This record gives sequence, structure tokens and C-alpha cells, in this order.
Amino acid sequence: MDINILRSGVTLAGFVLFVGILVWAWRPDKKVQFDEAAQLPFQSD
Repeated sequence: MDINILRSGVTLAGFVLFVGILVWAWRPDKKVQFDEAAQLPFQSD
């Protein structure tokens, strides 16, 4: 196995993971959860 094939595979896997995180984070049903989490520092006990 050539080292360049391994490097290409790792780069491709990283890119696929990055795109997967983007898709997960930009789903419309996650907006409510992220908005609630964004307000946590401003809530007083």
C-alpha cells in the first residue's frame, strides 16, 4: 500500500466527517435545541 493512498483515504474520511457534521448541525429540527443552548449563559438561577 502506497503512503499516498493512505493519505488520500484519511483526507477523504475527514471531508466526509466534516460534511456529515454540517448536515447534522444545519437540520431544521436542531434549531430549537441550539437556540435553547445559546440562551443558557443568560439564564439566572
